[in-house]
Amino acid sequence: MISTELIKKIRRIEIRTRRLVNDSYAGEYHSVFKGRGMEFDEVRPYQYGDEIRTIDWNVTARTGEPYVKRYVEERELTVMLVVDASASENFGSVNRFKREVAAELTAVLSFAATTNNDKVGLLIFTDQVELYIPPRKGRRHVLRVIRELLAFEPKNRGTDIKMALETVNQLLKRRSIIFLVSDFLVEAESYRQAMAITNKRHDLVAVDLHDPLEKGIKNVGLIALEDPETGEIAWVDTGNRTWQKAYHQRLNKAESNKNRAFQQASVDRIDIGTDEDYTIPLTSFFKERSRRIRH
Repeated sequence: MISTELIKKIRRIEIRTRRLVNDSYAGEYHSVFKGRGMEFDEVRPYQYGDEIRTIDWNVTARTGEPYVKRYVEERELTVMLVVDASASENFGSVNRFKREVAAELTAVLSFAATTNNDKVGLLIFTDQVELYIPPRKGRRHVLRVIRELLAFEPKNRGTDIKMALETVNQLLKRRSIIFLVSDFLVEAESYRQAMAITNKRHDLVAVDLHDPLEKGIKNVGLIALEDPETGEIAWVDTGNRTWQKAYHQRLNKAESNKNRAFQQASVDRIDIGTDEDYTIPLTSFFKERSRRIRH
């Protein structure tokens, strides 16, 4: 049974995200994610200015009048949402958990895809595949995807991005668009090669979620820090300069390794914080992609 509160939350997300899609993202999505090529549509009488290469010589010979072939973009695409549901996603120090941001953001992407008559699928993972919903079309299917993202309770707590990408490569036989949504709080080397392989087969976009507290902890005295994926607790003195220096060095190294992994795999990255409006980085992503396509 679905709770009344969950139904209300799904409805709120649908109203907000559909408005965003209708106002902005449906056209942006269509322009930056192209179909697989051109497919034959029909023949029509030759008109002045038509390319000679498009003349259908068989029909022209049969009718005695010049005819040309008309092609249209083979539009239908598959969008696969690969979403990290490890324990670290249930964290947010401002207004929302990373998991909630992921649900609303992927709702926008799902509605943008279905508005363009594309299929949407979902794979939720931790250190194993927790849930797989095959790609389908339509509003009802998108609402199911949103419901699962909000309500699903994973069995495990860890993270294995490499395994998730390898699974997607096995499941998807045709080139697809893959949005990998995670906080990437694991060693970058563990998924770098998998991202590169996946991006060669598909169009992979990394959605990097983070919280302000993961960028640095101010001096608030003695506190207990818990690793959400292992449950390990460590007491630290945040006012200790040596600890602060070592902590920031670890953060900077992890961020540098992550950036290098994305760059080496030629993967686009959308960087989103729990303390910001996700429409700003999402809009920037579409504009930057559109600019690259034009040039």
